[in-house]
Amino acid sequence: MQISDFLFPKNKVAYIHSTDHLQTALEILEKTQYTAIPVIDGDGKYVFTLSEGDLLWKMKYTEGLGFHNLDNVKVNQIKCRTRNECVAIEADFEDMLELAADQNFVPVIDENQVFIGIIRRKDIIEYYTSTITD
Repeated sequence: MQISDFLFPKNKVAYIHSTDHLQTALEILEKTQYTAIPVIDGDGKYVFTLSEGDLLWKMKYTEGLGFHNLDNVKVNQIKCRTRNECVAIEADFEDMLELAADQNFVPVIDENQVFIGIIRRKDIIEYYTSTITD
């Protein structure tokens, strides 16, 4: 089994750019109903995963920041409380499984560190469930 067998490609994944504003991040999270999304830089490289909690903590600890002025802060100004690790597409499948045990999704990068998609824990569980029951 290879990591690529479970890849949910970038063109189907909701993500944001590190230079986007918090307002954009909040709108994407609301629209997709996700609790976290990958953040990529201008070169398409994975930077970190932004969660709803990260947004809330930024708002709480930034004086004067509220829903009315989220467009004043860029995503790259947020300190993430949890680090979601990424995995290289050519890595061992077992390495990805270890990350998936602790993360809802695992960002996947290519040999140039460019974000190419995610592996959803849901897909892994569904695969193993269908394999066991068949």
